[in-house]
Amino acid sequence: MMKWFKTAFAAVIAGAALLMSPFVAPAMALDPIIERAMDQGVVGERIDGYLGIISGADAAVSRKVDEINAGRRAAYANMASREGVNLTDVARLTGERLVAAQPSGHYVYDDTGRWVIVP
Repeated sequence: MMKWFKTAFAAVIAGAALLMSPFVAPAMALDPIIERAMDQGVVGERIDGYLGIISGADAAVSRKVDEINAGRRAAYANMASREGVNLTDVARLTGERLVAAQPSGHYVYDDTGRWVIVP
């Protein structure tokens, strides 16, 4: 019974990931303030689906990070509700895609629990 549940859950998550692709593109189209902060190593993508401040962010950057993360959370909640899955799982799947899509030189917060530079 447990094996069936795990397989069914994986199928739902995979389906949600496919349906979620429209959320990934808008999440990657960032504000110029955030793009500049990412280029400077001030802000990075986290594996959990949200932006994170690495260091040295001014008030404008902090506000934008909060604004973008609130929008992402709302989008993840909407998808999770529609698909009947956990919000954290939706955020994580998107986070994995966003982290994987980061260009060389940007910081990502990965499964090691630390900020690393994309080679």
